[in-house]
Amino acid sequence: MEKKKVSISDVAQRAGVSITTVSRVINNVPTVSKKNRIKVEEAIAHLHFQPDVSAQRLASGVNNSIGLVIPGYPGIFHSFYAIEVIRGVGHSCETLQLDMVFHITNGLNPLNSTHVGGIVFADVIENRRQVEAALKNGTPCFVVNHKVEDFEVNYIAVDNVLGGELAGDYLSGFGHKKIATITGDINTQSGFQRLQGFTKILKKKQISLPEDYVLKGDYSRRSARLAAEKILTLADRPTAVFAASDDMALEAIAVFLENGIKIPEDISVVGFDDNPICLYGPVALTTIKQPLFEMAKDAVHYLYEMMKGKTMPTQKILLKPELIVRDSCAPSKG
Repeated sequence: MEKKKVSISDVAQRAGVSITTVSRVINNVPTVSKKNRIKVEEAIAHLHFQPDVSAQRLASGVNNSIGLVIPGYPGIFHSFYAIEVIRGVGHSCETLQLDMVFHITNGLNPLNSTHVGGIVFADVIENRRQVEAALKNGTPCFVVNHKVEDFEVNYIAVDNVLGGELAGDYLSGFGHKKIATITGDINTQSGFQRLQGFTKILKKKQISLPEDYVLKGDYSRRSARLAAEKILTLADRPTAVFAASDDMALEAIAVFLENGIKIPEDISVVGFDDNPICLYGPVALTTIKQPLFEMAKDAVHYLYEMMKGKTMPTQKILLKPELIVRDSCAPSKG
């Protein structure tokens, strides 16, 4: 015989109080007397009562779910970027006792935003319509890792142009004149802007950037391997490489080492992200740090205030990246 589920009425009957009082204790309403609170808590413990979370939310009119929308791309679950964003959103949801609804999108399908109280969009890649539709429905939204200038939405991003400049400036400061780059996906804002900043600083320093020194990547290790193999075939081999992500930088280093190229003696390498794994490879990687975890975490906290009904000003936050110097760069021999 199936055991009868304990109801809120059972708790009220055992505690000798009204159902309303039990509900107030469950929802932490401060107006309940200490005496009644103790009686209700004892009854809940004795009966092993589990409150219906969905019913609580319906009663309060608050949806305690955060949606996380990430564009789908090759190797997403091996990507430091995606993992850090998921970790940041998840951490805040755990702290604030929110549920996280995870959605990988190709940008084409409609997004039902009515099932969540707020949405974190991890970048905007071909899914601008989804962001606009969510805003139109009145759903609080926060974009992470994309500076949005052409419509009104909260965003927090890193200055990718400056990041590319920092990488190029650091390598040129070692006397390198032959500097190649393995780009991120240039259809993304981050990929395009990192390349933009890199080319800008080389031009300023009057360092040429031949076409065959710009290797197209897409943030995947496979694309970096192909790019690094291409670099090794060049007659005039570069003495330094800027990869637009740490994952790609590490794969490029692996290819170079496999082919007897010493890092940094033969080729200096700079990455982008500050993935902790960069400390434990054959060579500790010099990189450009962007605080992905903190960005995602802060976005959820801000959305939570909006979900509670607080009027908040639109956030437009552009963070400065930071150069993290390690062991993968050395002065040019040429």
